[in-house]
Amino acid sequence: MLPLTKVTILVPLYNEVAVLPKLFDRLIQLSNNINIPVHYLLIDDGSIDETASNISNYIIDKPNWSALFLSRNFGHSIAITAGLAAIEKDTSAVFIIDGDLQDPPELLPTFIHTMQQGNDVVYGVRKKRKESTFKKICYRVYYRLLKKFSNTQMPLDAGDFCLISNRVVRQLNSMPEESRYLRGMRSWVGFKQQGIKYERAARLSGKSKYSFTNLFKLAFNGLFNFSELPIRIIGIVGMLAIIPSFIYLFITLYKKLVFGTVPEGFTALIFAIVLFSGVQLLSLGIIGEYVLRIFFQVKQRPLFIVKSKIIKGQLIDE
Repeated sequence: MLPLTKVTILVPLYNEVAVLPKLFDRLIQLSNNINIPVHYLLIDDGSIDETASNISNYIIDKPNWSALFLSRNFGHSIAITAGLAAIEKDTSAVFIIDGDLQDPPELLPTFIHTMQQGNDVVYGVRKKRKESTFKKICYRVYYRLLKKFSNTQMPLDAGDFCLISNRVVRQLNSMPEESRYLRGMRSWVGFKQQGIKYERAARLSGKSKYSFTNLFKLAFNGLFNFSELPIRIIGIVGMLAIIPSFIYLFITLYKKLVFGTVPEGFTALIFAIVLFSGVQLLSLGIIGEYVLRIFFQVKQRPLFIVKSKIIKGQLIDE
């Protein structure tokens, strides 16, 4: 692997005005702790508070700071995608970190040292996280379920917090899927990868921008894009439905042939209707998830729209 000559710190932001002052301070400190030139790239994902104006005021005359302002809120993964597409060619590696400072930017020197040992991807592994017990259980179950059934080797408890080499960036930029699960795509491209354990802090300020709906969407993207489990569930549930149905059929035939009687009433009929209706609806729902992803993909709409940007201290409208 070539020596690192320039690192870009990529930060997606959405309504993080309360965090910005502390974020700027901690990011600037990084350049004092490493001997590699640092460039800062902020992505405003259509914030509706003062995040965009504060970014502009802070970086407008700073040549080593850049920013992209998206035309609306496209989502966390798409914001990172927009940033990766704007990475300058002379960048050796990209450090991706969320703006809420739950992931410590001070780990960058450790990530760089690990990459210099021959890794193209260095990702953070959350050994502890300041979340509710319910969320912790959900995260733990989900990551282990995905790892077990994924057709790609997925690291446990790893998010988007990572340092990736320029050639990994190029590969991610060449992947056009609309329903993006970046941590899965990062694993899929291969190359040598190494995890670094760390303790994830609580949010510095404000509320999480990931609602349960967004978390479920992200989880579904991981399962449907990198696992055969959903489509196999149809066969498994179908078999589980057929087995008791055949057992009930044999019992009915036995009573008819041996005792000359059959069960009376509508209980058996209702049971069969409800059972097979549930199986069919579940199957349609799973197939519908795949069709929905195909539907959005074939439209070939751009993944994001940049409204304006600041490059080398200069504001440019798109």
